[in-house]
Amino acid sequence: MPPLRLPSVRGWGLALLLLTACSRPSETLPPQASTPAPAAAPAASTEPSDSGLPKIVVLGDSLTAGLGLAQPQAYPALLQEKLNAGGYKWEVVNAGISGDTSAAGLDRVDWALDEGHVRILILELGANDGLRGLPPSEMKKNLGAIIERAKDRRIAVLLAGMEAPPNFGPDYTVSFRQVYRDLARQYNVALLPFLLDRVAGDPSLNQSDGIHPNVDGSHIVADTVWRVLRPMVDAASAPQFHD
Repeated sequence: MPPLRLPSVRGWGLALLLLTACSRPSETLPPQASTPAPAAAPAASTEPSDSGLPKIVVLGDSLTAGLGLAQPQAYPALLQEKLNAGGYKWEVVNAGISGDTSAAGLDRVDWALDEGHVRILILELGANDGLRGLPPSEMKKNLGAIIERAKDRRIAVLLAGMEAPPNFGPDYTVSFRQVYRDLARQYNVALLPFLLDRVAGDPSLNQSDGIHPNVDGSHIVADTVWRVLRPMVDAASAPQFHD
């Protein structure tokens, strides 16, 4: 797998704005009803279902929820398209809620994972912890607890890293970034160092607010996630993975 680039200085010119938008209280909405799709090519749903297909749950904030985009344009829906195009009979569940912190994600992780056939968890949380200057140690504890809940259910985890805004100082930034690396090493889970690699800070890839990815940016995010996710799907599809 080719290495993923870490965030550039240019890419984090708008990081603080990005994190601010992720935490807007007015954006905190319940999951929306999913759009029906043919059984052979499901669209990414926004709540667990009993389709019988193996599932990928994406637990995150507004970046996962697809703020400002139609549901089919959010990166979880684009991951579903990639699965369909590759002949993978899997279902993606978008469990993103705008404004969520790692603590809020921990509060609802059981809802997201307790439905049957969940095989992979994409964990995209922490941006709002960074915006609020919450202790990285607390974020690490919350994310670690989510990972443990998944592993207790024999669910593989893809941990999507984020970055803290610079206004809390370099020590906080380094500690925040290190949380994801430490958790990936501690729990032996797949790590995507930066979800918004090649997107953050590029006006042509973000919406008019300069914050959330636009349609083109969302496609790049999906490509970035897919590079790590596809080998996990292949491994989880192997006969020995199942009971």
